[in-house]
Amino acid sequence: MGKQDITQRYIEVTADDLPLTCPMPNMSLWNAHPRVGIPLNHGGEARCPYCGTLYKFKGELPKGHH
Repeated sequence: MGKQDITQRYIEVTADDLPLTCPMPNMSLWNAHPRVGIPLNHGGEARCPYCGTLYKFKGELPKGHH
């Protein structure tokens, strides 16, 4: 994944992105908020409480992931 702007509102993530945080390491930080952990729900989706970006897991969640 290349550099992304934190204003992007939908991001697909994979097991390589876990543990998931927002902003993600590859996002531009000039307009970022504090880094927060984003727990994925059982459907593999979660929203950042700061910027509202929707993260959706692509594929099957790894076993043991909460």
